[in-house]
Amino acid sequence: MATAAPTQNLPLFYNDIIPLNLEQHGKMKVRGLTSLPEAGRTHAVPLTVDEFALVQRHYPIVFSVGGSPVPIALMGLNEGVNVFLDEDGRSRDPSLYVPAYLRRYPFLLAKLRADSDELSLCYDSTSGAVGDFDEGEPLFDGDQPSPATKAILEFCEQFEAAGLRTNAFIEDLVKSDLLMDGEVAIQPEGFNQPFVYRGFRMVDEEKLRNMRGDELRKMNQNGMLPLIYAHLFSLTQMRDVFARQMQQGKAPSQVPQPAPATV
Repeated sequence: MATAAPTQNLPLFYNDIIPLNLEQHGKMKVRGLTSLPEAGRTHAVPLTVDEFALVQRHYPIVFSVGGSPVPIALMGLNEGVNVFLDEDGRSRDPSLYVPAYLRRYPFLLAKLRADSDELSLCYDSTSGAVGDFDEGEPLFDGDQPSPATKAILEFCEQFEAAGLRTNAFIEDLVKSDLLMDGEVAIQPEGFNQPFVYRGFRMVDEEKLRNMRGDELRKMNQNGMLPLIYAHLFSLTQMRDVFARQMQQGKAPSQVPQPAPATV
């Protein structure tokens, strides 16, 4: 899960990336975000493999289409629908696991120069999290990063390390040729026609069952197999997400007509 450089296309939710530096931010503070409306309108959020075990309990884990697959948590089944976050991007349920990608915002590690692999701590200047505030935590203690900045940096470093593990998993998954185009049909009670969802990739269970023993053993030893099963188990959450959409009045625009009631 490579982080984009400030001069490249910006990652999801980020509008303007600025490196954190003593000269510009020495007197500034950081405060918690009160809202992130874009998140409340986003149905799919990137994941790292480190999160699969936790995420499978809450969201379906699928893989993006087009280019290199990216693992994503589905927080809604339709574009612009998020049934877990409100319109301000706040969790509707305090016990819900929030993906690390969301918790990292507005910070990230990014390359400042295309000819260097060095990563610098940056932030989205449009987020409202960094500024000349009366409240908040200082970013610097004298000429050194403050404890708050060190904690942010550590979290971002952990996220990048998890991203490298995710990239390795995706490479092995693609080599194994286990991914297929996904399709899920949900038939609600009282409707004649099912709701059919496509536009994602998932592991082909039949191919997985037919793999040779030595291949499965290797996948178990390198940690791939538990991740694959976490993904497969998580797909049962599709129906829960769909039910939440119906309860919140966020059903797809093409709503099937209810089936006639039977006496």
